[in-house]
Amino acid sequence: MKTFIAVVCALLLFNQSYSQALYETFDSGKLEDSRQLKIQVPRNYNPEDKREYPLVLVLDGDYLFEPVAGNVDYQAYWEDIPDCIVVGISQASSRSQDFFYDNETFFPAHEGADFFEFITMELIPYLEGSYNISDFRIIIGHDLSANYINYYLFKNPPLFRAFVLISPDFAPEMESRLLQRLSGLQQETFYYMSSAENDVKRLKTTIEEFQPKIDTISNSKFHYKYDFFEEANHYSLVGRSIPKALNQIFELYKPISSAEYNDKILPYEGTPYEYLEKKYEDIEYFYGFEKQLIENDVRAIASACIKKDDLESLEKLAKLVKKEFPESMLSAYYSGMVQEKYGNLKRALQRYQSGLLLAPSQFIDKEVLLEKMYEIQDELKR
Repeated sequence: MKTFIAVVCALLLFNQSYSQALYETFDSGKLEDSRQLKIQVPRNYNPEDKREYPLVLVLDGDYLFEPVAGNVDYQAYWEDIPDCIVVGISQASSRSQDFFYDNETFFPAHEGADFFEFITMELIPYLEGSYNISDFRIIIGHDLSANYINYYLFKNPPLFRAFVLISPDFAPEMESRLLQRLSGLQQETFYYMSSAENDVKRLKTTIEEFQPKIDTISNSKFHYKYDFFEEANHYSLVGRSIPKALNQIFELYKPISSAEYNDKILPYEGTPYEYLEKKYEDIEYFYGFEKQLIENDVRAIASACIKKDDLESLEKLAKLVKKEFPESMLSAYYSGMVQEKYGNLKRALQRYQSGLLLAPSQFIDKEVLLEKMYEIQDELKR
């Protein structure tokens, strides 16, 4: 029995390092029916933490949830996007009713209006009350559901901050309404649309005619990206659209790249540390949630500090790293680096030594610290 319990505990701990898929049945008063939900929470998700996560709501969850959830988990693992909570709504048996719109007004009606209210008045409040969800919400759809998500743009303010339309099957008058609405948006909004060489001909034609018009919208709050995939069809373009859409939505969030380092950080009029502060402040302002400091960005800013001979910035960076990563070898490494640059070799040696009992990071381990220690010991002997 003890062995069985130990195995179960080990499996639970093992599973915490992977994104967790949950399945729920939601009984809706608006629909007078139930909907099956697929929910993926981030790796090591802890409901007791105060940290909040963007919501990615996936319509047509029967087949769209898995590719979206997989891409979110993969890109979040490499810190290209933030951890997100992904929720898919299964609609295989109710699709035509859920996306129904009136043949005269071309807005949701009857079951379609009920589904609209189900999301706005029932599902979103339920998810916010059950999970640590931020105000940054993304909604994703494909053909009919891609058309439907546009209706949430006409709420003021829109319920979602990012809209992903994969080969949308636009309702009549939708294009003209969108041009007017998107031109007047007052909040930062991301809008992604895609089609393909072998897409459904009717949809491809409409999208290709609409694309040049939407591309002319002049609104600093509107962030638009269109992709056309050669050698893809109506279904295979899904797998190619999702990562491109996530990249566009979270472009500002991404780790500092070599291009950003060379083109923005080095020519920056302020200090490298000020650049880092502004970057993270912009992320919080833009997305509505804080980005946790990552090692990639620390390395980039430290390199810029050294290149610019800005030891004051490097010292501020080391203090920030110690605050954010107190149990990591990172804190000892950058504290030692500061002392080494100031010429305080004995203090630098002590700082590097203090890190040997701490936890290794992505780039800093015992071998790195020992190498620094040997270098300083050799220098002290001279």
